[in-house]
Amino acid sequence: MKLKKILADNKGFIVLMLGMAFVRSALADYYTVPTSSMYPTLLEGDRVICDRLAYDVKLPFTDVILKHMADPQRGDVVTFTSPEDGVRLIKRLVALPGDVVEMREEKLYINGQAATYEPLRPRSDDHLTPRHEYAGRQLVYKESLGSLQHEMIVMPEREALRSFGPVHVPEGEYLMLGDNRDNSKDSRYIGLVKRELITGQVRRLMYSLNGDQYYKPRFDRFGAKI
Repeated sequence: MKLKKILADNKGFIVLMLGMAFVRSALADYYTVPTSSMYPTLLEGDRVICDRLAYDVKLPFTDVILKHMADPQRGDVVTFTSPEDGVRLIKRLVALPGDVVEMREEKLYINGQAATYEPLRPRSDDHLTPRHEYAGRQLVYKESLGSLQHEMIVMPEREALRSFGPVHVPEGEYLMLGDNRDNSKDSRYIGLVKRELITGQVRRLMYSLNGDQYYKPRFDRFGAKI
């Protein structure tokens, strides 16, 4: 009886919470970026909006796909469940089903075509890996290969996996890499990602707070496209 009374007294709040959980599971979600693995695209303290209907309609609270909406594309920034330990990750989708992908000393090759790398100046120190995490050199490039065009960081003095493959990506699977190429636990370490593990696409930020400066707002990133 006590439980029934609690439910009756709080039914409005319970319905609201269930509705919010449903929306986050099925329609749109938001996450705070916890690491520097996607610098300079996503910064620690960014709160991102995830479109959970970008690719598939799923049964709420599951990975069961009810309907395909669109196919993930090379270059998309996506959220997915790690096949290694179930942790939610944000990375860039680099290789599609049927692609043959490899990396030779940091240079990416897809289907035999090499990406090009244009050196860039950092937009600001805030767009580089925080110094308390890595004090060595950081080089910024624009990586371009067809629809894959984005800024990235390499760390010449850091130990990292800079060569792999060639790997043939099977049907229904995708290869993910971090834009902070030498500071990312991605498909080089956790393996390829099945489509049903992709939970959405990230196109825009909600807001951003700089934790290294007492959570000072980064106003230029409020509502910004990535």
